[in-house]
Amino acid sequence: MKVLLIEDDRALAEALGEALGDAGLLVETAGTGGDGDYLLRTERYDAVVLDLGLPDGDGTRWLAQWREDAIDLPVLVLTARERWSDKAAGFSAGADDYVTKPFETAEVLFRLHALVRRSHGHAHPVLSAGPLSYDTHTGSVTLAGRPVSLTAQETRLLAYLMHAAPRVVSRSELAEHVYDRDHEPDSNVIDVQISRLRRKLGGERIETRRGQGYRLVAVEGEGA
Repeated sequence: MKVLLIEDDRALAEALGEALGDAGLLVETAGTGGDGDYLLRTERYDAVVLDLGLPDGDGTRWLAQWREDAIDLPVLVLTARERWSDKAAGFSAGADDYVTKPFETAEVLFRLHALVRRSHGHAHPVLSAGPLSYDTHTGSVTLAGRPVSLTAQETRLLAYLMHAAPRVVSRSELAEHVYDRDHEPDSNVIDVQISRLRRKLGGERIETRRGQGYRLVAVEGEGA
């Protein structure tokens, strides 16, 4: 999952970004609404974490503009404002959820995972495709009830395929959502990592659609 964090408090942004990164998310940061706006319009993200008190305009103003321009990815608002009227203004602008400062990093993580799941049509925190399961809270993967050891990058790749299933996901979409924009891989790198996932999960679980991309398939049995 690739997240854009828009927060002008550098210490808070670094601490939160590091904590979310340790939990397996890819986090890119912006210190102003303008910088965040540019990234949001030029890159692909799965969710935005937005502070309201930005130096170049209230976060609700930026959010309202994004919604007006049909930018519809989930937005989690961070705010030190506790009044209901302030929260109501954020929801009216298009916020999907709120966290009030000070907050626990775990709460931000859980809320982000829930927003992204729901944006893909999943209500339960554990995503499944046949006997293959991915726990969005813990980042753990099991096959027929047994844990599967994956690298961080393999886990991010599989998680995106599971969120998108049964839709076919192109290589370019995987590159945009699973890899850092400064280290986006070529198609061969993605092919290699897909091959590694197939060896660990069973080759039939990830289907290649020539000229289109990859699709996760719900196959019964334990796989290879």
